[in-house]
Amino acid sequence: MVRIAIIGGGIGGLTAALALRQRGFEPEVFEQAPALLDVGSAIALWPNATRVLDRLQLAGKILERAGVLEEVRWLDQHGRLINQVRISGVRSVPSVALHRADLQHVLLQALPEPSIHLGHMLVNYQQRGDRITATFSNGQAVEADFLIAADGVHSRVRAQFINDGDPVERGYTIWRGISPTISNVIPAGTALELYGRGKRFGIGPIGLERTGWWATVNDNHADDLSELFAGWYQPVLELIETTPPSSILKTGAFDRLPVRKWGDGRMTMIGDAIHPTTPNLGQGGCLAMEDAIVLARCFEKYGANEQALRGYERCRYKRTTIISRYSRYYGSVGQSENVLARAARRTALALVPEAIALHLMQIFFDYDATIIDV
Repeated sequence: MVRIAIIGGGIGGLTAALALRQRGFEPEVFEQAPALLDVGSAIALWPNATRVLDRLQLAGKILERAGVLEEVRWLDQHGRLINQVRISGVRSVPSVALHRADLQHVLLQALPEPSIHLGHMLVNYQQRGDRITATFSNGQAVEADFLIAADGVHSRVRAQFINDGDPVERGYTIWRGISPTISNVIPAGTALELYGRGKRFGIGPIGLERTGWWATVNDNHADDLSELFAGWYQPVLELIETTPPSSILKTGAFDRLPVRKWGDGRMTMIGDAIHPTTPNLGQGGCLAMEDAIVLARCFEKYGANEQALRGYERCRYKRTTIISRYSRYYGSVGQSENVLARAARRTALALVPEAIALHLMQIFFDYDATIIDV
């Protein structure tokens, strides 16, 4: 039996495990956390990701827990409409958003419990011939035929293989929260993005009578969100105030410049471990899921050998690089404080016809990792 060790039990690692099992392999997942708790923020799954879930026969279970996104609206900080685009039924594949913990739960439930190993923090890995050994801080070591690193933006596998230091901070702070309420001001099925001076606020339905939100503010020392967004559109403060403060996540905005070499020998990386992306386009988790299905398809096409890993890497480099670059640029424009730049941003957003806006979004949405040539 071919043994595949996946380092990291997040969205990318679990999706990879499912995709590989669907193709006859029996991968095992090694996650550093001692327990997978119901914590985290909302995650958007655009059509390029829901196609992956459909291939894994999990789309129905996801829809039971998710909020369907039918329209995106861009507003100013006072709630005045700048532009909007309807995205319902894009290529007959829905866009949804849900609690990240709900997505993780669905993925976990589809895997056999013995294949998930918690409390395994990677220390290092070593390759000897056609075998690879992962050593963990709990004293255990696992020998496998292949190692797939899905251990996130602070990947220990990447640190050992590339050793390129910390991810790059992009100059603004991100807060994420989930409110157990739904605003009666926001139309059903609508995602909003509001723009201010060096600040943005996003809102979207995530199913089960909850609303997910995120806020970005150019780096400063303030922590009081109610103060930072005082005077903004009414639902903004309502969502902040109805979200338990202890559940609000605060992080920096990180990514990395692309690198050509994603792996060596019988090791490769997926998701944020190799192409961390700022969250501005909502594509980070989606890209990890694409990686997972493409990697599994390369194993299916080329067999259990190094050629499969290198084929996967070649297939994914261009798309992940482009989306990471676009996301970085979108964030830079969105966080602008300059008066002229903000005016130009508003004018550009307002003048884009809906058909063109939808066409631009479909550059991301239309990608189908389940059928692209590998």
